Order: sequence, then structure tokens, then C-alpha cells
Amino acid sequence: MPRPRRLMNEINVVPYIDVMLVLLVIFMVTAPFITPGVVNLPSIGKSSQAPESPLEVDVKADGSLLVREKLTGAQVSTSDDRPLTRAEFARFVREKLTGSERPVVIAADKDVRYEEVVKTMDVLQRASVKRVGLLVKQEGAR
Repeated sequence: MPRPRRLMNEINVVPYIDVMLVLLVIFMVTAPFITPGVVNLPSIGKSSQAPESPLEVDVKADGSLLVREKLTGAQVSTSDDRPLTRAEFARFVREKLTGSERPVVIAADKDVRYEEVVKTMDVLQRASVKRVGLLVKQEGAR
């Protein structure tokens, strides 16, 4: 008596492996012929004028603000080392930077809440300051 045929439960994966190896070889052979996009970066000449020194805004841990100007390497405090309130800071920025392209750098204490930095940036944005940056300490620097 012939044995009844059983249903095969396993999938034969050998053909899939063969196809994958052929595709791998095709990609390995064609990869050197694919050139990545080349970006032509613009070049600039030397500037005819020296860049303006940025206005530095220190945001202290208690949320107070201190504004400093750096003029030719010497550090001159424009706020007489007294903290400014947000209203005084807004008035100061409007008077000092109206119509100017001068950059502003925010130096926040490590313990300052993010909200205080955002409020400072909001005041600068409302005063139409276009160039705002954050000052950070590099690793290894003391």
C-alpha cells in the first residue's frame, strides 16, 4: 500500500539566498561607479571692513540679564555691572541696535531654565535683531 503524501511544512530558502547573493554582487560591482553629488561651495574675498564685535547678553541663574560690549579686545560693560530687568533690557536693545546688523550672543549660566533663554531670544526678536547666537564652552576648555 502506498504511503499517503504529507503536507510539506518547511519553506525552501535556498533560492532566496541565491537571489540575495546575486543582488549583493551586483551592488558591490556597481557601487564604485556611483559618484556622490559634488557641492560647489561659494568663495568669498577678504572683507573690506572688520566684522562688528557682538553684543554679549549674560543670563544669570536667577534670570537677571547683564549686557556687555567687546570693543577691540577690551571688555567694556554697558550696564555698569548691574542686572537689567526684561523691560530695561528691551529698551536698551531697541536703543542700541535699532537699524543695526550687529550680532547678539547669549551666554546663559548652566543652571538657567530654558524658558529664561527663550524669553531673552523673544525680546531680541521683537527688537528686530536678525543675528542671534548662543555662547558655549568647548569641551576641555576651562
